[in-house]
Parts: sequence; C-alpha cells; structure tokens
Amino acid sequence: MSGIENVGVDGIGPGAKVLDVREDYEWEAGHIGGAVHIPLDQLPERLEELDPDEDLYVICRTGGRSYRAAAWLVGHGYSAVNVSGGMDAWMEAGRDMVSDNGQQPTVL
Repeated sequence: MSGIENVGVDGIGPGAKVLDVREDYEWEAGHIGGAVHIPLDQLPERLEELDPDEDLYVICRTGGRSYRAAAWLVGHGYSAVNVSGGMDAWMEAGRDMVSDNGQQPTVL
C-alpha cells in the first residue's frame, strides 16, 4: 500500500472534497462542515456515492483508517489522499468543525 499521498490539514484548501471514514458516534460529536461521511466498513457498498474524477481528502481520527481507505480507493481508480493527523490535527489547528448532537464540536 505504498504510494499513497499524505497531506496535513493545512493541505486541505477551501472547497476540497473531504471524506470522513469514522464511525457514526465520532461523526456526530464533531466533523468538518460539508464533508461526506461514509464509515470505513461501509465504503465498498457505498462507493457509487463518490465521484472517481474528484480529488478526495480522506480523514479519520488520527490517520490510520483514512490511510487504508485512501489506499483502497486509489486501488479502485479513485483520486484519494490521506489526511495525516486526522481530525485530532484538524482540531489542534483550530479549524472549523460542526456537530450533529447540539454539543460543542469535539473529536472522540
């Protein structure tokens, strides 16, 4: 699985297509506004929801699941890069987040 591109959170520009592969409870606690949420284990059956011609920035909590997802996507002809540091790095960088639970957004 070598050859997967890694970018830090500063490498995600405005309007970038972010794919969050964390679990539902993690997503609800805090995520990037406008991101697409497909948990890692649902990716194969929900692949048609993604555009193979669009650059995807794949994110999870720290970068492990997103790396596996990006490698799988690239292997299936998609343009995907892994966001190293994940949502932990996103939150540390003070980037905007939203939550679905009415609470202050956080990373679980």
